[in-house]
Amino acid sequence: MTTKIADHHRERPAYIYIRQSSIAQVRFHQESTERQYALQEKAVALGWSPSTIRILDRDLGLSGAQTTGREDFKTLVADVSMGQVGAVFAIEASRLARSSLDWHRLIELCAWTQTLVIDEDGCYDPADFNDGLLLGMKGTLAQAELHFLRARLLGGKINKAKKGELRFPLPVGLCYDDEGRIILDPDAEVRGAVQTVFRLFRETGSAYGVMQGFAKLRLRFPKRAYGGVWAGQLVWGDLSHSRVLAILKNPSYAGVYVFGRYHSQRTLSAEGEVRYRIQKLSMEAWPVQLKDHHESYISWEDYLGNQTQLAKNQTNGESTLLSGAAREGLALLQGLLLCGACGRRLSVRYKGNGGVYPTYECNWQRREGRATKACMSIRADLLDTAVTQQALSVLQPAEIELALVALHELEARDQSILRQWQMRVERAEYEAQLAERRYQECDPSNRLVAATLERRWNERLQQLDDIKQQYAETERRETHVLTPAQKAQVLAIAHDFPRLWHAPTTQAKDRKRLLRLLLKDITVERSHGAPEALLHIRWQGGACSNLSVSLPRPIAERLRYPASFVNQVRKLAESLPDTHIAEQLNRNGQRSAKQKPFNASMIAWIRHHHAIPSAELKRPEELTVNDIARRFGVSGYVVYYWIDQGMLDVRQLSVGKPYWITLNPATEAKLCDWVNNSTRIQKLKHSEAQL
Repeated sequence: MTTKIADHHRERPAYIYIRQSSIAQVRFHQESTERQYALQEKAVALGWSPSTIRILDRDLGLSGAQTTGREDFKTLVADVSMGQVGAVFAIEASRLARSSLDWHRLIELCAWTQTLVIDEDGCYDPADFNDGLLLGMKGTLAQAELHFLRARLLGGKINKAKKGELRFPLPVGLCYDDEGRIILDPDAEVRGAVQTVFRLFRETGSAYGVMQGFAKLRLRFPKRAYGGVWAGQLVWGDLSHSRVLAILKNPSYAGVYVFGRYHSQRTLSAEGEVRYRIQKLSMEAWPVQLKDHHESYISWEDYLGNQTQLAKNQTNGESTLLSGAAREGLALLQGLLLCGACGRRLSVRYKGNGGVYPTYECNWQRREGRATKACMSIRADLLDTAVTQQALSVLQPAEIELALVALHELEARDQSILRQWQMRVERAEYEAQLAERRYQECDPSNRLVAATLERRWNERLQQLDDIKQQYAETERRETHVLTPAQKAQVLAIAHDFPRLWHAPTTQAKDRKRLLRLLLKDITVERSHGAPEALLHIRWQGGACSNLSVSLPRPIAERLRYPASFVNQVRKLAESLPDTHIAEQLNRNGQRSAKQKPFNASMIAWIRHHHAIPSAELKRPEELTVNDIARRFGVSGYVVYYWIDQGMLDVRQLSVGKPYWITLNPATEAKLCDWVNNSTRIQKLKHSEAQL
């Protein structure tokens, strides 16, 4: 060994790399740690001074399968690549890295920089062909050893799991008995809490609704601690949304023994580091799935139904094709409507101030660039009213039966809530009694211990009083134990179910839940501009029915004046100005398209839109008094005389306004004869000619 160590090796520092794969090995296998630190003495014996020996031990408890997080290994590689290391010491050369890539890269750098590798088996010069070959074989054998060990361990686990005997931490509500079998938790309060989760999910249809139910009822949920001094102990606290999802998605509650729901997948980061992430497998890819393995809280069919409901509740991806949980919006058919054109689910858009005008829309094709217009857009109240009437007519024959079922459900729910609170009080009483017994068993002369135990006893008593007060308040506010008279009243309401449906106290969310019990989905068909929509209703039982809903005309058509009204304005405009036309229409009790009184600007707009000339303007064919006088060579007085005698067709808007005269050929010939036969007019013309 010493023949390979030259002076130029001793002139450079010696690096001692210390590593163990897990914290458990560091804690319980301290002999290995001591052996690795003892390599410092070996380096001194080989000629390195203590000041030139550097110990790298920051990678203790980290796996050598990757470089992520192993800062000392990165330091070792960097210093070796710069030729600053004389020798690398390790208890086993394979401990430097468990990855073939990292191992061979380090050995190759050592060969380039003439760095030795020393372990308990000997000293290796990677620049030497034989030593390099031997190190390569060691790295390959170490890699193969890891593969064989992993294959044996994993094969044994899978073989034991196929028999349902592999033990792993169970979710709260399940535990192992003395013989290793999975049983329900013997603690009645724990079982009641788990059962309450599944019951609330059936009622609300969402994991968030379960969390809200626990918070509203001020119920607690247990968590079992693993490891440490609290191993196996129950810790009670608030129920979070993530825990509800974990409970609903765990098949163990359905009596199914499952192994391999998750697997580790390696990915390469942007920095070039290998990272591991946990990926969830689909139900078909579970390697072990044993049904009816142990006692369950729900059936396998209920578990599958819960997964379907959770998938429906998602608002992204392909799950948008399905209806989700009932929410607080005013649109009662939210999540039930399907577009007859593209097959997608209609979304809800709330318009108006405060969003009080919901509309069902389908914009999928426009969003994807396949069309320039939306498939359809329909007011929500029109469809909600029509479908609600259809649903209420279906409910009428079974209203009494539904009322009885609702009563039983209400009583069962209240009894479950009260039972949970009673068990919580019993647990608090037990803890108070236990604190009392500990205080009584204490030696009174030991005042330090007695004072602490007395304080704990007082805390348990105070906690018991608080829980009893909360229990009384919850019993008064949340539970409804019905008397026979109240039950009769509920049955009487069932005869008038529509009144209960339309009651102001009935929330939109409750109405949606009732509709989802009856309806599976509704396909809406409507052509652009069509006056009606056709609804294809599919009920939960499998029956189908069709419903036609009349839709209001577009606002432009509703504001358009009929032809009869336009003709009326046209006739009035022949002799009346806009102001007088508006007054005439208002006196007749007529109103505009928006049910407002008419004014001059409205009449002007109607004339402009329908090309109706105004009576206030002289028409091209009309003549003035001066025009008539010049035409017949008479004075204006003669023309006014003709007007007074009714010999001319005149139009005058009002008294004092000018006359506009319409002259036809017959009237013109008649007036010419009248002028020629008038002696006075002829004398005047003769006198004017002589002058």
